[in-house]
Amino acid sequence: MVIPMFDKVDEKDVTRAIMESFSKEFQESAESDVIIVGGGPSGLMAAKELASRGVKTLLIERNNYLGGGFWIGGYLMNKVTVRVPAHKILEEIGVPLQKYSSGLYVTSGPHACSKLIAAACDAGTKILSMTRVDDVVLRENNRVAGVVVNWTPISALPREITCVDPVALESKLVIDGTGHDAEVVQALVRRGLMKIKGYGAMWVEKSEDAVVEHTGEAHPGLIVMGMAVSTVYGLPRMGPTFGAMLLSGKRAAEIALDLLGK
Repeated sequence: MVIPMFDKVDEKDVTRAIMESFSKEFQESAESDVIIVGGGPSGLMAAKELASRGVKTLLIERNNYLGGGFWIGGYLMNKVTVRVPAHKILEEIGVPLQKYSSGLYVTSGPHACSKLIAAACDAGTKILSMTRVDDVVLRENNRVAGVVVNWTPISALPREITCVDPVALESKLVIDGTGHDAEVVQALVRRGLMKIKGYGAMWVEKSEDAVVEHTGEAHPGLIVMGMAVSTVYGLPRMGPTFGAMLLSGKRAAEIALDLLGK
């Protein structure tokens, strides 16, 4: 076997390639059609659906990885369960599924997550990792028109040395897919513009239908999806079954397309 030699590249070339390409993409992301906050299954699903329809979509994730609980499933046993009919979404993106019982499928968390990430990226979604939302951008009648962001590590520093001003990213719509934390919603709660109930105890059978049903525009310019819906409306939590996350993300995208007039 002949081992090929790498082309000559200096360290400065690597540095410049990273800086220039990131700077260009970040500058282009200063204004988007839709900003999705939270890169879990609902966020990835919504991003895939929107970007595939030509909507300029930016996905913001506070961690250095995408997928949320989709990677690790329940109790650190990286299997995820999906109830019918949400299994069809995974079949469409090529995720292998095993039927466990009537109405219930199981699959590998890393495999399903990887396929969904790839589908969102292939559709054209732009992603900002290690970025967290500090606040929202508001316009006339307190309509949400973007988010205020900073690097995630800034929040871990002592307050007296964190004089790092955030920056703002504008959009026509913002979608909160940050799970139980409902981080974008909480920014409006702090400003007295929304009231929330907090999520309830686990009840899988009730929670999944309720989450999908309540997915929608919770405040002008702000759509809530996934477990953020449970936090806003006081719905039961659902644990490590992810069908509602996928269908909620799909529904959020449909609502966004309607609001955008697409």
